[in-house]
Amino acid sequence: MKKDDREIMNILEAFDLTGSAHSAARLAGCDPKTVRRWVAARDRGLPVGGPGRRQRLIDPFLDKVEEWVDRSKGHVRADVVHERLVAVGFDGDERTTRRAVAEAKTRWRAGQRRTYRPWITEPGMWCQFDWGVGPMVPWAGGPPRATLLFCLWLAWSRFRVVIPTWDRTLPTLLSCIDTSLRRLGGAPTYALTDNERTVTVEHVARVAVRHPEVVAAGRHYGMQVATCVPCDPESKGGAEASVRVAKADLVPTEANLGEAYPDMSALAAACDSFCAGVNGRRHRETGAVPVERLAIERARLHVLPSAPYAAALGETRLVNTDQTVRFGSVRYSTPPGLVGAEVWVRAAGDELVIVADLNALAVRPAWAPAPPAGLVEVARHALSTPGRPRIDLGHYPGHPQDPSGAPRPPAPKPTSAAETAFLALGPGAEAWLVEAAAAGTVRVRAKMTAAVELAALAGRAEVDAALGVAAAAGRFAEDDLLAIVGHRAAGAPTAELVVADETHSAQPGTSAWEGFGR
Repeated sequence: MKKDDREIMNILEAFDLTGSAHSAARLAGCDPKTVRRWVAARDRGLPVGGPGRRQRLIDPFLDKVEEWVDRSKGHVRADVVHERLVAVGFDGDERTTRRAVAEAKTRWRAGQRRTYRPWITEPGMWCQFDWGVGPMVPWAGGPPRATLLFCLWLAWSRFRVVIPTWDRTLPTLLSCIDTSLRRLGGAPTYALTDNERTVTVEHVARVAVRHPEVVAAGRHYGMQVATCVPCDPESKGGAEASVRVAKADLVPTEANLGEAYPDMSALAAACDSFCAGVNGRRHRETGAVPVERLAIERARLHVLPSAPYAAALGETRLVNTDQTVRFGSVRYSTPPGLVGAEVWVRAAGDELVIVADLNALAVRPAWAPAPPAGLVEVARHALSTPGRPRIDLGHYPGHPQDPSGAPRPPAPKPTSAAETAFLALGPGAEAWLVEAAAAGTVRVRAKMTAAVELAALAGRAEVDAALGVAAAAGRFAEDDLLAIVGHRAAGAPTAELVVADETHSAQPGTSAWEGFGR
């Protein structure tokens, strides 16, 4: 029967009083061997209330087991250790070896475990940024292609900025940094990131050699760019967590039931909505709202220069009156609202990237994000050759020219009371006027007046529908409109139109003369 703590203390107290195991056994009511066992355990410094450890067959080999575990950095397999122990004289089974190896690995990991010190941040001191793989988004009307999410995290206020991009080149990085800092309202003292080629050129004796353009950009904004330990993402865990949270909400998966994005502007709007949500709710670590702490931290941020760092953004171009810029003797279109503005163009692989500073525009375009926006990629085209301009029809909304290049007549605009009364009938009247004019119809004004008079009798809706049918069928004769109104009033279907052409001609053929003169 196992002794409880009270009985054990009575046995030890009896031995201290008598100095004899037999006398103590008679006082405590137990066997003398029990007294000797607990006294010996106390003399060895073992916990008298804990379970005793029996001698095992593998105990003489534990030093060798710990040596092999240390040499393998805690990765050696138990079956390999058992084979080596059997070779040196161990005659126990493999289960004993597995228990000993597991205990040795636990002790090794406890001695090698990485320790962390809480990061005590200061306002205006640190920000971190990193990249994450974004969702697939269609580009230029083609198949979807991969996007990237630039995530910047202000350490003290926990304020986040997420910007979608097509690539992670140096100009794109500098553009995202400028946009993020202008959203923050200033620049911190340090910016921590990963050791990418756009930031770190190489390592010499484990010392990171910075990219010259990154150093110049940091000097421009009054911010020093620092990098984490190579291959050690835990040294910038704040940025890693920001990327993980952003991807969990923005990349469509089965977990978040997200839908695919139709274009890049939809993804940008989703990123803005995500930032507004996470920055507007209480942070679990600080217990405060990030946007409220940002208002406090802005007093410690450096003032940003009015002009962005544009040395790495490419060449400057002025947007012409036709909303195009020229690069390599090729015209490339830009969105509306940039005519006369200065933009930056650069070749990125087989694409041309156009970047604009929206803060420098006199009038902000309707499609532009809310200020402060800073540098924004406004267009991206596939590179072309002279004589083959790249024009995106989406950059010209509501333009009267037909996309196929065919001439498109202008929309009817009334200039007299009679024209106003006719066009007021509806879209069928407008279509009839356009088609009748293109067909060279005579007495157009008289027929328009007759249509208005007919509408007073048969109803405006019915006459407008008949005019639409006449325009589609090409019937502009004197009584065609009246015939169509009567045809529709009789309930006859008008789904299949019969156009007066050679296929439906009333002219008799010449088949009867086929055998003449034979």
